[in-house]
Amino acid sequence: MLALLSDPAAWASLAALTALEIVLGIDNLIFLSIVASRLPEHQQNTARRVGLMLALVMRLALLASIAWIVGLTEPIMTVADFDVSWRDIIMLGGGLFLLAKGTLEIHHTMEEEHQEGGKVASSFTSAIVQIVLLDIVFSLDSVITAVGMAEHLSVMITAVVISMIVMLVAAQPVGDFVNRHPTVKMLALAFLVLVGTMLVAEGLHFHVPRAYLYFAIAFSAGVEALNLLARRRRLKTKQAAAAPTGAGH
Repeated sequence: MLALLSDPAAWASLAALTALEIVLGIDNLIFLSIVASRLPEHQQNTARRVGLMLALVMRLALLASIAWIVGLTEPIMTVADFDVSWRDIIMLGGGLFLLAKGTLEIHHTMEEEHQEGGKVASSFTSAIVQIVLLDIVFSLDSVITAVGMAEHLSVMITAVVISMIVMLVAAQPVGDFVNRHPTVKMLALAFLVLVGTMLVAEGLHFHVPRAYLYFAIAFSAGVEALNLLARRRRLKTKQAAAAPTGAGH
């Protein structure tokens, strides 16, 4: 370990892997925010923290069993010349779950606008179960990436821990922001459907470069940020125009 501290290559690997782990954690954070938003307000932050801590435990456990992780990519059966591994099955299952979850949440969000009762809260246990299911998929993807990028287990573990600390700090602000802006929530749900589609494609051996996915997310988020700024300016203009009228009365 002391030798690694003086190795510039190890530090470079740590920096690159930490940055990548944070980027890969974006979809996990979005999913956490959406699931937690259906809980009563006093439980939302707890659900986010529990979900991220479970994700950290899973990733560290997976890193501690690297030989098993490598074995997950080996074919376990062949269907019509199509080799199927446990990783393919997990990616397919996780992708289909995200597609179903994203579609149902979009439907619920649209229905809420026509119901006076507001959103229907889910149970804390149900939310945690959903978070755990997707944590398994996201953790597997994250750890396989870490194993491919770094040679030393200590570097992988450090990168994962740092990325999780960043996500823990960002979880509540991101969740609160998504809850305050319905259009941002709809965009986040569209991201979930996009990530689900990508996971299904990966499970079927159609490799989709992550750069395409994150460019689409970054571009859409940029457009939405401009919309929010324009909306805020229009609101300030209306308030400024109404101020003299109010003062006259």
